Amino acid sequence: MAQVRKLVLHIDDDPDFLKLAAYHLQKEGYEVVSVQDPQKAMDSLLRSGARVVLLDIDMPGKDGLTLLREIKLRDSGIQVTMCTGMVSMQTVLRSTSLGAEGLLFKPLSDVKKLSEAVSISFRKIEKWWESLAEWKAINASIRPLATSSPTVAALSK
Repeated sequence: MAQVRKLVLHIDDDPDFLKLAAYHLQKEGYEVVSVQDPQKAMDSLLRSGARVVLLDIDMPGKDGLTLLREIKLRDSGIQVTMCTGMVSMQTVLRSTSLGAEGLLFKPLSDVKKLSEAVSISFRKIEKWWESLAEWKAINASIRPLATSSPTVAALSK
């Protein structure tokens, strides 16, 4: 199974929250790329290859919900957790409807919630890799049957 790089892209216009999150996540063994300018977020995502994103909602220039939509259109498998001080049911519903895996409210009452959200995201990614490896193994075991059985050959097409 492929080893998943423990890289987190964090996009937030608050430099203090970027520093706090990076410090805490790096202590937990994660690599962190911090981006303060939301206009540079997609470029940073493409360059870094991050599979886990922490994303602020309320930012100048480009809001997090717009970025979430762009990220999910590019690659729906990227795990995005929204971080916001905008506590409302509408925020929760819009985030989940656009594909966010989680939502953290700022200020964080406990920084452990941050590492828990990131850990859950990486576990989801690892489960997908395990499923893919299982599919490949099953496919490899069926392939020899396909050459010897017309019925299996027809089903495997």
